[in-house]
Amino acid sequence: MTIPNSTDFMVENAVVTPEEERRVVSELTTESEDNLKEGNLYFVISKRWYTSWQKYVEQPTNECSSGESSEAPRPGPIENNDIIDDTSDPHLRRLMVEGEDYVLVPQQVWERLVEWYSGGPPIPRKLICQGFYSRSYSVEVYPLCLMLTDGRDQSLTTIRLGKQASLRELYEKVCAIKSVSQEKAHIWDYFGKRKGKLLDPSSNKNLEESSLNMDQDILLEVDGSSSSQNALSSAGNELALVPLEPSRSLVTIAGGPTLSNGHSTTSKFSLFPKTSSEDYGCDSPSILGKGERGGLAGLSNLGNTCFMNSALQCLAHTPPIVEYFLRDYSGDLNKDNPLGMRGELAIEFGELLKKLWSSGRNAVAPRSFKTKLARFAPQFSGYNQHDSQELLAFLLDGLHEDLNKVKRKPYIELKDSDNRPDDEVAEERWNYHKARNDSVIVNVCQGQYKSTLVCPVCGKISITFDPFMYLSLPLPSTLTRQMTVTVFYCDGSRLPMPYTVTVPKHGSCRDLITALGTACCLTDHECLLLAEVYDHKIFRYFENPVEALSLIKDDDRIVAYRLNKMQKGTGKAKLEILHGGQERSVLESVRGRDIKRFGTPFVTYVNTELLSGSDIDAVISGFLSPLHKVQASSKIQNGRENGHLPNAAVDETSGTISDRDTEIADASDRELTFRILLTDELGLEFEPLQSDSSVNSGIVTRVLVEWNEGEHEKYDSSYLSDLPEVYKTSFSAKKTRQEAISLFSCLEAFLAEEPLGPDDMWFCPGCKEHRQANKKLDLWKLPDILVFHLKRFTYSRYLKNKIDTFVNFPINDLDLSKYVKNKNGQSYLYELYAVSNHYGGLGGGHYTAYAKLLQLIDDNKWYHFDDSHVSSVNESEIKSSAAYVLFYRRVGSETETQLGEMSTDMD
Repeated sequence: MTIPNSTDFMVENAVVTPEEERRVVSELTTESEDNLKEGNLYFVISKRWYTSWQKYVEQPTNECSSGESSEAPRPGPIENNDIIDDTSDPHLRRLMVEGEDYVLVPQQVWERLVEWYSGGPPIPRKLICQGFYSRSYSVEVYPLCLMLTDGRDQSLTTIRLGKQASLRELYEKVCAIKSVSQEKAHIWDYFGKRKGKLLDPSSNKNLEESSLNMDQDILLEVDGSSSSQNALSSAGNELALVPLEPSRSLVTIAGGPTLSNGHSTTSKFSLFPKTSSEDYGCDSPSILGKGERGGLAGLSNLGNTCFMNSALQCLAHTPPIVEYFLRDYSGDLNKDNPLGMRGELAIEFGELLKKLWSSGRNAVAPRSFKTKLARFAPQFSGYNQHDSQELLAFLLDGLHEDLNKVKRKPYIELKDSDNRPDDEVAEERWNYHKARNDSVIVNVCQGQYKSTLVCPVCGKISITFDPFMYLSLPLPSTLTRQMTVTVFYCDGSRLPMPYTVTVPKHGSCRDLITALGTACCLTDHECLLLAEVYDHKIFRYFENPVEALSLIKDDDRIVAYRLNKMQKGTGKAKLEILHGGQERSVLESVRGRDIKRFGTPFVTYVNTELLSGSDIDAVISGFLSPLHKVQASSKIQNGRENGHLPNAAVDETSGTISDRDTEIADASDRELTFRILLTDELGLEFEPLQSDSSVNSGIVTRVLVEWNEGEHEKYDSSYLSDLPEVYKTSFSAKKTRQEAISLFSCLEAFLAEEPLGPDDMWFCPGCKEHRQANKKLDLWKLPDILVFHLKRFTYSRYLKNKIDTFVNFPINDLDLSKYVKNKNGQSYLYELYAVSNHYGGLGGGHYTAYAKLLQLIDDNKWYHFDDSHVSSVNESEIKSSAAYVLFYRRVGSETETQLGEMSTDMD
């Protein structure tokens, strides 16, 4: 009896070689990239499937052309079910990362892959063009998802449209779904279940420009309905919309908006009344009552915007910046600066700060700010997670250009240092810089460092003085990685056991096997077979000992099958045993599509000669023996004692599994213990096995055990189901001080002398050639507000990594005097006032912020800003391995003297 392989199910006219597939896909991809056009279709494909296809087409030609099976078999049909939430209405799971969870291919490539492999489901996405000054193309992987409430019956409908779709298109789609005439329909911005502005049905303004965000509510009212009459009677009266007390979430998770926003009146600080308060969604009137504190308002998560909220809260608690934007700064706006954003970013940021400092403790929804941000910085558009430091860098630079008082920048030819005193050259360079750049951001946030280059050949020294906005400090990367792998005992001697081992981060599978072998006390005559389990079947084996561990992701599930070495080798083949169970018989299903697989497969080696159903039945019994329930022992006979089967052993002469008792040895003389079905690689074909059935074992033989009520009563299947991930990232960042380093050591690493890289050569004016010079940085001038960026995220061509090392940083009395070369008598003593934190791993995680209310002299408390939720926190909790961006202010600066004035102004 033989079950065909996946190659027998290939489309008759689409059989091509792997190298031909690779060539065709490469050519179609290049052709598509050369003809980028807005509206082009791309398709989303599971990275798991695409990786298996890449391995298949990139292997040496001779492995595929020979009759023998290669290490990378031809993949089955395209399988996208692991990246979608609902197969009936396929849409992508949230919080996925391109290149890690999915890949994008042009339409022509998708069509060819479907022709070769079939499968799906198809997930098409459009190419859009974004940006105000510089236009860039990107694929809109996550279209806008709006929650439509029908005012007639309060029913909810999900509306999905591209963010560049117009309001007119929104009306068309809603009216088509609800069978309503467009003349009678009225769609309202219904953010936070509060009716805001009426959306114009004739407008070509797109949804993003209309401040409609992911998962936001909109309201449909239809002329003639009772709900419409009631609503329209109050629509013209703003005061008729009485805000209710919002519900406040105590826990905010990245990716899910915390909607506690509604309607409010205009801020008393408003300099630009054209900005509607509806865009910020304050929950209560913005005028602070007597004795009420500002600065304690949270920011609603609009869908993965915790990175933005974290950075904004840090800036919103930076005293000189708050003071500046709460006063009239209209005279500083530079609307003609080609490097700026026509003053619009500064205006929007200023309005947001006024809302944060005038709404008490009510959350503010930064919808209008996000819309403006996406317009000028399309890299932050959409609803993917981003980096709070990258946003901070863009925002500070953008605010500077919008507020630059220099309307016409003079051309200044820089002079060489020519062995002049450093003081003279540094002052000259700073004056040049200020002649072209003069804003509150430069005055408060920018410092200056000295850069020294030394030619290794002629000894020529070049000294320059350059401005900086923040200091990005390197962190020593941890060299190890923890991995959890579950070991299955193929002789049935023990229960499956998870082991957590420490391996080199850039190590190989050999390192993992060695560590596991030590942990589980592997003997000299035993070995481990590593495999990844996905969807309750074997996805791939890791049989190459030099294969990189970086290929195994933290959320993968890895098992190791403990085998006797005699079971492997020439004349042996793998036997995979899958588990399934359902109400109907497997054979009654349609090509196996509705089979409910569960648990972790068993894998062992058997002889390549003919196998009988009894042989396979005996192997399954051996595997399941340690899972036997004690209470079922009275129902089991033939050598089972105390609810536990005697241990099975390996016959070293044959390499097959045998039982120490006679039960399995006599299996051929009785009916099978289990209902066993022979299946194929894809799980589409099934043949039942009898005790005397003969199976032609190939490279891999696959069978499925159909569990019924009797099996579940006898065996504890929970041991097969609870398979842990390789590494479970926690959203709590504990103070792990085992590898703790100080902020000073990070700063010293930043300032240390090092040679330039081969791709960053310096043209030596002495040699007249490019040289790999030695570079040394020194701090020369420090700003009143000093920002440290801890470089926790590292990227290379093959590896992305986050460093969770605990950095011990001073909260008070950070003295940088010995690191500053300019001895001008100025204070270099700083205190911490804000921290941007990142919890979790790459491509996701969650951002929060800690901040002090320095604007209130009598309040020396720290507060935790977790999106819309704000709570007080002890100073002892500020330090953690989640600290990502640190904000310090100079002690004794002019800023301190202004705090009292600000507190008085806001009383």
